[in-house]
Amino acid sequence: MAYDDSPYRRRSAGVPEPGGHSDPGHGYSGDAGYGGPDSSGEPGNRTASGYQTSSFTTAGAFTDTGAGATTTTDRTRGGGKRSAGRRSGHRRPAPGLDDVFDDPRHGEPGRDRLGVHVVWETVLLAVVGGLGYLLYQEDPTVTGAAARDPLLVYATGLGLLVLAAGVSLRAGAPNLAIGPVAIAAALHFAENGDNGVLPVLVTAGIWAVVLGVLTAVLVTGLQMPGWAGSLVAACVAVVFIQQRAAPVDLQGAFDPTGQALFLFGGFVAVAVLGGILGTVKPVRRGVGRFRPVADPAARRGTTAALVTSGALVVSMGLAVGGGVLLAAVGGGPVSPSVGLEWSALAIGAALLGGTSAFGRRGGIFGAVFAVVGLTIFIRYADLRQLDIALYATAAVTLAVGLVVTRLVETFGRPRVRQEAEDDEPPPPAEEEDEWVEPQPQSWTPAVTQDSWSATLPAQPARARERWDTGNHWG
Repeated sequence: MAYDDSPYRRRSAGVPEPGGHSDPGHGYSGDAGYGGPDSSGEPGNRTASGYQTSSFTTAGAFTDTGAGATTTTDRTRGGGKRSAGRRSGHRRPAPGLDDVFDDPRHGEPGRDRLGVHVVWETVLLAVVGGLGYLLYQEDPTVTGAAARDPLLVYATGLGLLVLAAGVSLRAGAPNLAIGPVAIAAALHFAENGDNGVLPVLVTAGIWAVVLGVLTAVLVTGLQMPGWAGSLVAACVAVVFIQQRAAPVDLQGAFDPTGQALFLFGGFVAVAVLGGILGTVKPVRRGVGRFRPVADPAARRGTTAALVTSGALVVSMGLAVGGGVLLAAVGGGPVSPSVGLEWSALAIGAALLGGTSAFGRRGGIFGAVFAVVGLTIFIRYADLRQLDIALYATAAVTLAVGLVVTRLVETFGRPRVRQEAEDDEPPPPAEEEDEWVEPQPQSWTPAVTQDSWSATLPAQPARARERWDTGNHWG
């Protein structure tokens, strides 16, 4: 502060100031901030007096090497008291440099904790094992190729929908159009499957990309929530679906069960690879830049817009692939339903696997475990003829997934800021960090003096003798 280096403050006699000379008689020293030379030889540059010359925090502020940064000096000025620093035992722990220079718009600095994902994925694995045991008790032939391969293709189709939901959730823009796009792609495949699966996928993929780009323009161009922009895309897909009044029979003879292991292995590889990449801090923060951290309507920058737009387009394409596989493995007519139940089930499974509803955070194997568990449960419910609606399964999955999101957001936050706040001791009661203004005191002079005037006071004239009365001539 300015009053710290005032020429009228009290200084210790004989102690030289940086960049100046000392005056042992009066305790005043030359100051580089007032025209004296500094350590670099440039007059007037104040680099040695402790002022910060840059708008950014330097590494020296987070190390313990500063000799004079840990002492407390009390300066007296008119009865006021100010604490000039903190004691060395009360300093905050020094965070890593990669955390210090984080963009504050990304949220709290530091690396996200992944322990909560490890614990939850272990729980999911145990649940999947229990459901698998129940299914095996109900149908021992499930391990054979005849019953296993259709189940693997069904899991792959559902997994592609879950990947589509997970990509959009990681980007902070949940896509509600996943289900309607999947149903529209399934109807298109049922009507044109005799032309070959590849032309069907290419045509449906082009329309999915166009729909994804339009959704991205609404979401990122106008800085809107992902669910709001994708709801428009869902309505567009529903218009295509409602042009069919009756179920559509499958055309063609495409049977994906012959490549069941290859398809399911590809899904697992993509899901696990995406989860591993999501643990890398730059990738994790780069994908989740659209996640709101302050004002949700504030724009998050060009990079966030491009990444989120790409995530929406990719999620539309994955939904097309999932819809085609689900239609092909069913073997029966495709009903023209709205498809929101599939959107709810896919988003619920992604949340159940550990992906946060707020974006950015997610696990590694959670999506795979959630997909396998839901596939086994749906098959088990069919064998037991429980007649559970898909909407009911989606509702329960969503509810549990929201609880998992709260756990992930609570126990997955970085440690740096929380530890710094916990380790900060309360300031001593006798010290104050702010300047305390001295109380005004009335001052009465000992001798009352008249105000000064430019006119001199009248001087008494010397008495003169008359010339005729004295003996001036001797």
